[in-house]
Amino acid sequence: MAISRRELLATGAAAAAGPLTPTGQDTATRTLRGTIPPGAPDWVYVPLEVPPGIRELRISYAYDKPPVPSGTPGNALDIGIFDQRGTAVGGRGFRGWSGGARTEFFLRADDATPGYLPGPMEPGRWHVALGPYTVAPGGLDYEITATFTSGDPAPPAVPAYPPQRVRGRGRAWYRGDCHLHSVHSDGRRTPAELAGLARAAGLDFINSSEHNTHSAHAVWGPVAEAAPELLVLTGEEVTTRTGHVLAVGTAPGTFVDWRYRARDHRFGRFAHAIHKAGGLVVPAHPHATCIGCAWKFGFGEADAVEVWNGPWTPDDEVALASWDATLRGGTERWLPAIASSDYHRDPDRVGTPQTVVLADDLSREAILAGLRAGHSYAAESSAVSVAFDAVTARGAHAGIGDRLQVPDDTEILIRLSVTGADGCDLRLVTHQGVAFTAPAATSLEWRTTASRASYVRAEVRRPPQIPPLPGPPAALTNPIWLA
Repeated sequence: MAISRRELLATGAAAAAGPLTPTGQDTATRTLRGTIPPGAPDWVYVPLEVPPGIRELRISYAYDKPPVPSGTPGNALDIGIFDQRGTAVGGRGFRGWSGGARTEFFLRADDATPGYLPGPMEPGRWHVALGPYTVAPGGLDYEITATFTSGDPAPPAVPAYPPQRVRGRGRAWYRGDCHLHSVHSDGRRTPAELAGLARAAGLDFINSSEHNTHSAHAVWGPVAEAAPELLVLTGEEVTTRTGHVLAVGTAPGTFVDWRYRARDHRFGRFAHAIHKAGGLVVPAHPHATCIGCAWKFGFGEADAVEVWNGPWTPDDEVALASWDATLRGGTERWLPAIASSDYHRDPDRVGTPQTVVLADDLSREAILAGLRAGHSYAAESSAVSVAFDAVTARGAHAGIGDRLQVPDDTEILIRLSVTGADGCDLRLVTHQGVAFTAPAATSLEWRTTASRASYVRAEVRRPPQIPPLPGPPAALTNPIWLA
């Protein structure tokens, strides 16, 4: 049954519901079919009446994937569900999201498919949420099958959140990966497996950043207990149709809605929600070329920006250049840069790249404070370490992310040393561009003044692969400000 875009906008539904059909002593099914036309809204809500006495709800779905002309997107359909509390933006009724990663899921009081939230199976009008990522010219036919299992409710699940402080080394440099995915969204590893990969990669902290769901928060507790030296921050990758943003280190159990575009002028509300939950707003892969991936919301609410996402690619080079251009506005409002793996599955590698942050201890509060202040650098792996500072003859000193306040004509010595990156070129970048290069070096010293350089940041570059373009980085630092 096809309905028009006007009807979709008016009703939010696009399905014909079949009768409730008993399939066994305690089960019954209902089938919902519909067609989503080209140009449909981003989200289509299909009503589903849940009768009283339901112990478990299981949903499966399928949709057609007809051939399309070369260069034309075909059908791709995401799925999630909202309970009887409704679909209003903000997510009060949110019960889970799997995007296009699964074709079926279940919910009970005590358990749910990863990506979904266990909880009461209250009767009433629920909604299956469909997200037509792309729709072929002929439209998208879908079929949803809901299977209801009656019975007494199971005991409610008890969330097991990770601790917000673990054993560290006091004030030290800590290595982390703020962007990775498990089976709770479209990753292939369990949280326990991710924790093992993180420790093997030499990481001290990670951030749970599933697409559009916080379901993983409640299961990280036992994983963290088994890896007592790994700090697990809870967050989300808020995956909108006009860009993705990492919520880093939000309070456990925090959900951030994603159902808006830049033109809706709603992002400020949800950036505020992230901040209210104690987290950082970090636009992810801002110049990525996949549909809906490039960042369109601006950076006014951001706390940092991901300039290096997974293996180095041309869009990372663009992100780095764009970020550097923002630094030329000075220190009043600048965004630190971070690097993350965006791990989903092999051959992705957790911690490649990673962010190394100077923090007072290994706690959520200290790590977020270090990231927010820009006391960090990016490295391709735990094998690479950077020491970078600025000093004067009279003993004034500044490190990464700091500001060295001296008269404009004071001579400043910039020092950079690197381990684990033999054969790399060391580069110093100022507001005027690349100011100094030491080819195939492990250390350098360079003298400047605040009148010649408002900031200095360092790049450790591997040999060029496509000259004259620079080679991929082994490390990048945030700036030291000179004033």
